[in-house]
Amino acid sequence: MTMSIPDRIDAEFLQAQQAQRQGRDAQAQASWKIILGLNPAHLPTLQAMGQHALLRRDLAGARHCFEQLTQLDAGNAQHWIHLAMLFRAAADAGQEEQALLQALKRDPLDLMALLMRGNLFERLGRGHEAKAAYQGALAVAPNAEQLIPGLRTALEKAAKFCDHYAQRSSDGVDRMMADCGADLAGPELDRFRLSLDIMFGRKKRYESQPMGYFFPNLAPIEFFERSRFKWLDEVEAATDLIRDEFLAVLQAEDGFTPYLTYSQDQPLNQWVELNNSPRWSAFHLLKDGLPVEGNAAKCPATMAALRGAPQPDQPGRTPVAMFSLLKPRTRIPPHVGASNARLVTHLPLIIPPSCGFRVGNQIRQWVPGQAWVFDDTIEHEAWNDSEQLRVVLIFDIWHPELTAVERRMITAMTEAQNLFQGGAGGLDL
Repeated sequence: MTMSIPDRIDAEFLQAQQAQRQGRDAQAQASWKIILGLNPAHLPTLQAMGQHALLRRDLAGARHCFEQLTQLDAGNAQHWIHLAMLFRAAADAGQEEQALLQALKRDPLDLMALLMRGNLFERLGRGHEAKAAYQGALAVAPNAEQLIPGLRTALEKAAKFCDHYAQRSSDGVDRMMADCGADLAGPELDRFRLSLDIMFGRKKRYESQPMGYFFPNLAPIEFFERSRFKWLDEVEAATDLIRDEFLAVLQAEDGFTPYLTYSQDQPLNQWVELNNSPRWSAFHLLKDGLPVEGNAAKCPATMAALRGAPQPDQPGRTPVAMFSLLKPRTRIPPHVGASNARLVTHLPLIIPPSCGFRVGNQIRQWVPGQAWVFDDTIEHEAWNDSEQLRVVLIFDIWHPELTAVERRMITAMTEAQNLFQGGAGGLDL
């Protein structure tokens, strides 16, 4: 019985595969020749012949096969990638670029094609385009553990190129702009300089990320301009009285509690070291929206100063005020607050050397008697690397960009939440 042409092709292709595995190249070549005689457009045979030619370093034969494949099966990106490899071996950069373009038109997310394009542009000295291609490869690449060693190495080189390019770009722009703005004072350019630092990856971009309530369209400002809060004058003027009241309660050693008192079953890994620890403690004056009677009565000057601040009104939650104590050699890890509808004020009282505070990209040192206001929903951290106690009066205020109507509605919302939940839930500072 005579075999049909498709059956004979299948049989010959199977024989060619077996011959290849056994190292009988001549037999494989003979079978492929028969197949192409029967069907010159048999894609598996052309692909097998092209791969075989590549292994034998027969670049002309491989190129012939893959050129045919790109004509017969133009939608397959891998054929174009193989052709690009052959053009690279022939030092034909123009044809290599065109082949990679065709591959990426078929599959814009192909990791190999993106890496090859980046490498090509790097070899040609086209750094801007190389960076763009490499960044694309880094964006689509899976975890390194999922890649073969060759691809992993290529990705590492791509990352190094991008880092080096960013540094050169950063240095170049800095040099070109060295004289621009020389007539301006430092603070006038602070935001612009930060924009460059973020663009070139020298600093991170920080946004408001409250753990609880987010009020939209409030600008995420790390430290607010002191001039926005005229009422701070009276608070700062009372610094000595407030410090004296604190020292009196410190001497009595009564009313202090750990700053953090989460139950042990809470998944809060960053607070394991400080949770329920006296290393970071507080003397609460206002807590969950109400005075802590025994404590507040001991600090009348402090309570009087707080009454001049625009304290938030969220029943059972805010306002909040306390003396915050950070013991020697203690660091508070990066964290964010509960709601951007309120801001946090610090009045430094006892500040030894080697203390610091970071909000977003800004690092400041406390100065006794000089208050500041910041958005605690932007990542922040604090440290006391000295051998002495650090003490700050902390309290919250309404965000100044909230209107009277918005504040009223936030208060009403809080009351509604409390009714629904059957109780209030405080907002920690």
